[in-house]
Amino acid sequence: MQRLTSPLRLIASCVLTVALALPGLAQQTAPKATAQPDYSKPFAHFPNPFAPYIPHLVAEPNLSNTPRIDQLMQNGKLMLSMNDAIALALENNLDIAIARYNLDIADTDLLRAKSGGSTRGVNTGVVQNTPGGGAGSIGGGSGAGGTSTGTGGAGSGTSGIVTSTSGVGSAIASFDPIVTGTLQSERTTSLNNFSVFQGAKSTQNTSVANFGYQQGFQTGTNLSVAFDNTRTTVTNTSSSYSPALTPTFRFTLSQHLLQGFGFMPNRRFIVTAKNNRKISDVAFRLQVITTVNQIQNIYWDLVNAYEDVKVKERSVQLANKTLSDNKKQVEIGTLAPIEIVRAQSDASTRQQDLIISQTNLQLEQLLMKNAISRSLTDAHLADAEVVPVDTMEVPDKDTTGATEDLVKEALMNRAELSESRIDLTNRDITNKAAKNALLPSLDVFAFYGGSALGGKQNPLCVPTVPPSPPNPQGFCNTPIPTRSYGDTFSDLFNGTAPDRGAGVQLTIPIRNRAAQADQIRSQLEYRQAQMRLNQLENQVRIEVRNALFTVQQDRARVDAAKAGVELAKQSLDAETKKYALGASTNTLVLQTQRDLTQGATNLVSAMAAYEKARVELDRVTGKTLDNLGIQLDDAVKGQVTKMPSVPGTIKLDPVVQRYENMAPPPATTPEPQAPPQ
Repeated sequence: MQRLTSPLRLIASCVLTVALALPGLAQQTAPKATAQPDYSKPFAHFPNPFAPYIPHLVAEPNLSNTPRIDQLMQNGKLMLSMNDAIALALENNLDIAIARYNLDIADTDLLRAKSGGSTRGVNTGVVQNTPGGGAGSIGGGSGAGGTSTGTGGAGSGTSGIVTSTSGVGSAIASFDPIVTGTLQSERTTSLNNFSVFQGAKSTQNTSVANFGYQQGFQTGTNLSVAFDNTRTTVTNTSSSYSPALTPTFRFTLSQHLLQGFGFMPNRRFIVTAKNNRKISDVAFRLQVITTVNQIQNIYWDLVNAYEDVKVKERSVQLANKTLSDNKKQVEIGTLAPIEIVRAQSDASTRQQDLIISQTNLQLEQLLMKNAISRSLTDAHLADAEVVPVDTMEVPDKDTTGATEDLVKEALMNRAELSESRIDLTNRDITNKAAKNALLPSLDVFAFYGGSALGGKQNPLCVPTVPPSPPNPQGFCNTPIPTRSYGDTFSDLFNGTAPDRGAGVQLTIPIRNRAAQADQIRSQLEYRQAQMRLNQLENQVRIEVRNALFTVQQDRARVDAAKAGVELAKQSLDAETKKYALGASTNTLVLQTQRDLTQGATNLVSAMAAYEKARVELDRVTGKTLDNLGIQLDDAVKGQVTKMPSVPGTIKLDPVVQRYENMAPPPATTPEPQAPPQ
């Protein structure tokens, strides 16, 4: 008996050893997370056979700012150029960092699809949680997680619940081999119902060691192997063998002939996952474009606020100078005291404007620091003043190109259109899968198996003397040779007791309404996606023309603002000279000073609007990354190896700044005149 039970004991010992050793081994041999892991590839069984059952280690997010920020610090100030701002955003901006995870999530979908599982989908919306740089608001984006609407662009349904037909079709078997095993031991005690032995107890011990293997293939083929082992020991005379060994096995191969036949319905999730990975790449590119445009707008808002403060400071200086001159003239009696009050009121108003500009500048500095950093807890960055070292330059002539050429470039380059085209391909796959699911299920199958019997003769089976009925081959009268587990195992495959067969299984759903509904809906969604793509193309055409019109309008606005500043400067110069000669009044001088201040403010705003219009034109034509020399791989890795190069900017001389060109000439105090007789 010890010899017969050794295989089961050996198997049970191995399983128990593996179960006890697996947790500790997993902790010791778990693969380490790398800098750029590829989550579309699984852990292999070699060299660590337990690796597929060990969780992957995803690194904690790095919330520290990159060293580039410290390199730009000078005397506690962040000296920031436009190129530096974009480089810092590519490395640190949290919108990009959040969207970067979608690339790895798409890889996990591909890994899941390769196993035969359905995809879970990937969020392709744009993350817009960085305040600033928007149209009239410092808020973030809309939607769950701060994202805009993703691929498809369709609205949500009743109560916000809509399930797409994406993924419908025939069921797909697991492409990953599945091994199952059952180890069981059972002891049963029962009462005999025979007249001779009525009331006597009998005991049966049953040990089971069953194993199975199954796997599906991309052609619609399914393979399964079942191997069962049963060992039974009884305490009665009803069994010839005790213990008795009854192993069986069956090999089954089946093939779908209608529904689920071929590569298309069985590979649809893999193809869809690959397309979704492409959509994720395009969506990340759109995320980088959106964030870079936002950074540019924030930078120009910062420059605008910085220059506006300079204008307001010169305005306050001029108002204070006028107030001082008026006090001197009142002292000598050449000016009425009311002019001091008027000058004081004007100086207070300009001081108020300066405070407003200064607080706006502080806000813009905070928005910029938030946009180019991962964390504002760094004391050096939190307290640092952001000084833009680039300023705006309006070229003598715009070289935007012909409108139709810009439209063609936009239709080729816009990420939203690329996403919709790939999404349309996925919907076509769903169409074909839904059409295949309309068919009845027809499977052809074949199997081969065998069974065997062995063990040791039941010692409780006592032969009758004389045999009754007289039969030399009667029950228990002839000794039964002992057959080991090896003997019975070989009988499974030598044709001793074969089990073979083939068949066809047909399943016909009457009326088939669910499949019809899915097939119709999948086509409707496909047509809807076609219309959506055409709508996006029309929208792109309008956006390009509108952006081009805005550039032209803002260019004209800049020219008009320049002319207004020049007129205000000359008017103030003329009014000041007349006032020195006694041919003008203090009120007129103050008015021309305010006109010059307002003109300078208008020029700064017009130039900022023009730069933003150029940024928008690059966005709508899809040329932001190319025109700025941005490497998308740098954004994917979060490490800039090639600095961006933004055209249309000039360095701002920190000593002799362009604000001097907007400042009015100093007021001239008129010569003291004798009071009128």
